[in-house]
Amino acid sequence: MFSPASRYGIAGATLALWALTACGTSSGGGDNPTTAPTTTQAAAKDKGPQCIGEAPADGVHVLRGGGFRLPGGGGVQYAAATADGRSRTATLRDGAGYGAGQQQWTVKPGSRLTVSGHAYTVRQVCSYRVVLEPKDAKDKAALAAAPESMEFAGGAADNALCFTTNRAVLAAASKSFPAKGQPLSLLDNGSVKQLPTGPSLTVSYVDTAAGTAGLGANCAGVPVAIYKDVSVGDTVEFSGVLFEVSGLTEQAVRLTRTSE
Repeated sequence: MFSPASRYGIAGATLALWALTACGTSSGGGDNPTTAPTTTQAAAKDKGPQCIGEAPADGVHVLRGGGFRLPGGGGVQYAAATADGRSRTATLRDGAGYGAGQQQWTVKPGSRLTVSGHAYTVRQVCSYRVVLEPKDAKDKAALAAAPESMEFAGGAADNALCFTTNRAVLAAASKSFPAKGQPLSLLDNGSVKQLPTGPSLTVSYVDTAAGTAGLGANCAGVPVAIYKDVSVGDTVEFSGVLFEVSGLTEQAVRLTRTSE
């Protein structure tokens, strides 16, 4: 069994603050996500509900623990979640990657935020993602624009593949995964599953005693998902595709695709 001491490693350079205003309560600068807790006990089970609100077809999916670069040079991260069995909120942090001194806000469906002068509405909050809808048609068009190439090059050159609502890109990523109902195994030995459209998936740790694991995805130099302490039955998302954690061993985490 591997030690979970490095389970929360998040690579992120300090980024300049972007103006971000939101309906909801400010919760301060937040803890440094690179600091790992000392306990090996399983995380408290999310009380649900799994999702609140409806996701538009062309919404921006910001995955749990990860960041998303937005038009205009801004970015946003899904830093933390809260659920009490009846309602659900999300803590969003400004910037696509972690940086000292960043502000963060608690939001719910209907909350409005402005990132680098660009307005968005929170449409859905789930345990595994937050979905934003751009207010301006130009921002919607920029997010849906086709990339110059469907081949990833590495780094910021892959922004149009990694941070997009373009249906062709999402379809290409979808085809790289097993079909609905079929399993996907991610090995816990430092190996990386590289998708044709850029994202790379990794297992950061498996703790069989606690029944938890850590999963991550990186794209264009940004951690786009950091799923901490997931257990069997939990939902995760990668490149617009939903999976259920269906098994874990010291060697691998097994996911079963649940979306088309």
